[in-house]
Amino acid sequence: MKGMMSYDLMETIRNTNEWMGASARAMASYPVWGMVPHPMFKVMSAWGRVTERSFARMVIKPDWGIRSIPATDGRDHSVEVETLLDKPFGALIHFKVQGRAPMARRILLVAPMSGHYATLMRSTVASLLPDAEVYVTDWHNARDIPVSAGKFDIEDYTLYLVEFMRFLGPDINVIAVCQPAPLTLAATAYLAEEEPAAQPRTLTLIGGPIDPDAAATEVTDFGRRVTMGQLEQLVIQRVGAKYKGVGRMVYPGLMQLASFISMNMDKHAKAFQDKIVAEAKGEGSERDHHNTFYDEYLAVMDMTAEFYLSTVERIFKGLEIAQNRFTIEGKPVDIGKITTVAVKTVEGGHDDISAPGQCVAALRLCTGLPDSKKAQHLEPGAGHYGIFAGSSWRNNIRPLVLDFIDANAPKDGKATMRAV
Repeated sequence: MKGMMSYDLMETIRNTNEWMGASARAMASYPVWGMVPHPMFKVMSAWGRVTERSFARMVIKPDWGIRSIPATDGRDHSVEVETLLDKPFGALIHFKVQGRAPMARRILLVAPMSGHYATLMRSTVASLLPDAEVYVTDWHNARDIPVSAGKFDIEDYTLYLVEFMRFLGPDINVIAVCQPAPLTLAATAYLAEEEPAAQPRTLTLIGGPIDPDAAATEVTDFGRRVTMGQLEQLVIQRVGAKYKGVGRMVYPGLMQLASFISMNMDKHAKAFQDKIVAEAKGEGSERDHHNTFYDEYLAVMDMTAEFYLSTVERIFKGLEIAQNRFTIEGKPVDIGKITTVAVKTVEGGHDDISAPGQCVAALRLCTGLPDSKKAQHLEPGAGHYGIFAGSSWRNNIRPLVLDFIDANAPKDGKATMRAV
């Protein structure tokens, strides 16, 4: 079957590298080699440990790992992740803080579905939890979704967001990071016309490709160079028999990971070289910076073929959001219908994924929104990751986003506090 052998070959290569790392680690760790004063065995053992861990992480969904947070009462409160809505391709989850009354400030984080799990936003969630009720879109790995669940393209994705927003109510503040920014904007516009009372209170778009043509990057250049036929032939594969989604056509996470790494090959190669040297010297640790970062970065998930292909064709090539021509089931979605939702854009000055200019284009499309409801921020020196999870986010962007949410809260202070 088309693509199944290729999918299984990639998994075989991954599995083999994990086995080689484990074998090297075990063999070089025999006590007898302690009698041979040669650094080769320490280096071999270190290479094995790093290699085994790295390739094993590629098929493991990371845990959120947020156990507790400090609160204003001077105590640490435990955190429980609860699922509010569970659908075939994604779930709406809530980080419930035990022993704390529901907070007026409620935030929905729309996590990217671009190859990584929603846990990529772990630090973003942790930074917001002390000050807000936090909800997250937790997308499922396409390889684990049976073919019987049907298709999932960008229209289905948008309707998922509509359902999540409708469920959470009109006092929700939505923050969309990277890939989902254009579709979250479309979902808000859809609600503005179909069910105005269910619109969110505010919408913050961070580093998203609203108008990919506004500023060229390696990502947009790739989208222009490759035809849809070439793309489908090159990267779409069929899930093998090892997983529940056997037979489903997907864009494999391992292929996306290879693409991510190739964009900064020298940086990643040096990081792994330094880690192996540190392990060989006995200076490595379980939760050092390298392991913390790469345990998350290397954990990848598959996307449905139709979602990936429709994203490239309609968002990047067709510019349907940028030109306000997006449709859902044949019905036009007019971004100009947004008239009451406050919209803020955030961009990073050194963002090489969604360059400055791509995200702020959303404000131009919101023709029905007064200037008093629009805001923008460009964070100098910040890269793509830094604008939602790094020091730029913690020190500069997060306070601005919270201020934006508060500035658009009810003036009488009677915000609805829901216990969902």
